[in-house]
Amino acid sequence: MDVFGKMMLALFLPALLVLLFTRITFNRYVALILAIALIAASVYAGYTSTPTLYVIDAFSLTVGFWLASKMKKNRDTL
Repeated sequence: MDVFGKMMLALFLPALLVLLFTRITFNRYVALILAIALIAASVYAGYTSTPTLYVIDAFSLTVGFWLASKMKKNRDTL
């Protein structure tokens, strides 16, 4: 896979993982830990190779956690 494709995946996939795991576990902290564990496993396996991708992954995790927090607040107001 080319660098652009890896950057696009790094931009969207971690945030989506946090949201998915939040819906499954009903806990955004557990979801964040699970997503970090999956990313750490992919780094260990050698799929992520540049420090730029680490930064993009971290940004995406932060956005996913923020969206999960907003999703929880919306659910609590219903």
